[in-house]
Amino acid sequence: MPSYFARSLGFRLLVIFLVLGGLFVFGTFKAIQVVYNSDSIRGLISGHLSLHVNYVREDIGDPPRIDRAIAITERVPVDIRILGPDVDWASNPAFPRLDQLEFAPSPRFSNDPDAWVDELKGVEFAELDDHDFLKMRQGAYDIVVSTPRISDTPEGPDLVTLILGMGLTSLLLGYMAVRWLFKPIRSIRQGAAHIGRGNFDYRIANIRRDQLGDLAADINELAGDVESMLDAKRALLLGISHELRTPLSRMRLTLEFLEDEKNKENLREEIVEMEKIVASLLEAERLTSRHVKLSRTRVVISDLIAELLDDFFSRDADRIKVSLPEEAIRANIDEARITLLLKNLLSNALRYSQPSDGPVELSVAAEDGELIFTVRDHGPGLGEDQAEHIGEPFYRGDPSRTRDSGGTGLGLYLASLVAKAHRGSLRLLETDVGACFQARVPLD
Repeated sequence: MPSYFARSLGFRLLVIFLVLGGLFVFGTFKAIQVVYNSDSIRGLISGHLSLHVNYVREDIGDPPRIDRAIAITERVPVDIRILGPDVDWASNPAFPRLDQLEFAPSPRFSNDPDAWVDELKGVEFAELDDHDFLKMRQGAYDIVVSTPRISDTPEGPDLVTLILGMGLTSLLLGYMAVRWLFKPIRSIRQGAAHIGRGNFDYRIANIRRDQLGDLAADINELAGDVESMLDAKRALLLGISHELRTPLSRMRLTLEFLEDEKNKENLREEIVEMEKIVASLLEAERLTSRHVKLSRTRVVISDLIAELLDDFFSRDADRIKVSLPEEAIRANIDEARITLLLKNLLSNALRYSQPSDGPVELSVAAEDGELIFTVRDHGPGLGEDQAEHIGEPFYRGDPSRTRDSGGTGLGLYLASLVAKAHRGSLRLLETDVGACFQARVPLD
């Protein structure tokens, strides 16, 4: 899951929008603060507030007059409480007592450069139940003003909530717009994956009239071009196969008229070897293509191995020990090419070991959605330097071997190509005696 988010363009866009939104909100508040902290604005606001406090004090009088306080509450949506040596009056009976309020200087009214307004002398502030309270001293009396009225409940969001809500809404709308803009990328990616797997008939549909639509159209055109090129390549391979095999067939026919049996047999072996090399190279060329098309069918593995042993190893059946699971394994594979893989592995094991070394072991298993073939012999094995070259074309594990001892050096190379064409692998396992090859291919 973390890797998905790390690779997701949508997630990255969301993070970018959130960061930009945070910077926007922070910048908005800083801009407001800078504007209010300017000498002209700050001085103007501070002067007006000071005048307002002085007007309240003068209107109420000293000593405070209740009738004037009532007149203020009728003109302005506030409540007032007056406390002193001979009076304890409130415009609303629900006005909190002073011991319920914690008065202190407000950080918003300070001479600090970061404060929004200059300090108001002789004024303290408190908050309770979404009401702001301002206390000022008038001689021996305390005058407390509540805004809004005690009976009023503040409605609507505050400034911070409003700015955050608008910012998040704008971010969400912007994110959805960008998601819509890049929506074709998913279809393009899926189309490229289909084409990459060799499905050149696939075309990306619902192309929009924009640059992403142009990209999708170019990919569709590229798929058609690549399909034409591969068809031409296949035709060339068929032509090469025909052109090479025809003179070999003539040579084989001419060979039958030779009277020298020794030279005749030597030439026959050379021709057979050349035919094997031509066939192997053509098959290798087909398999090395990333877009190789496999003829997949649902195959019972036990039946495949039985036919393999009967067709190619009937003479060496007593040297091969097969281990199959009790439950039949079925796999969606190219039967002919998996047969080629097993044939090359078994031939290689038989060639490199002697009957006295023990049987060649072929075991089959199914694990974690994979079909596993293991071929082991008890021969001389391979050194570390030889193991590094396994799977290379024309490489022979024993440098002293010649064609007289069998093999062209293409067997393991073809086996590894067959495994890779099935999206699998072929590797050499470590063993104390002999060599052990394991091929893994997906069951489906």
